[in-house]
Amino acid sequence: MSFLKRLFGGAGQGGGTAEVVGTPAEHKGFTIRATPFPQDGQYQTCGIISKEIDGAVKEHKFIRADRFPSADLAADQALRKGKQIIDEQGETIFG
Repeated sequence: MSFLKRLFGGAGQGGGTAEVVGTPAEHKGFTIRATPFPQDGQYQTCGIISKEIDGAVKEHKFIRADRFPSADLAADQALRKGKQIIDEQGETIFG
């Protein structure tokens, strides 16, 4: 159940506030922020993709099963996954 709480913004990620690791990346007009979190002694790949559309900032949170021994490695993977999601789905991730 704790996995689902983290996935949907519950306890376990700093009270629901995702901590950004590293520098956000820009890709095709989107911003990707890596937000890995500790899980079972490793760091889970997680991030937020955002874009301003018609004056409103839209966000899409994603989490992947990939785990790494450091937050920096998980953040690097989150940025790669974020770019892949953008390339595959574009703005449809917000709908």
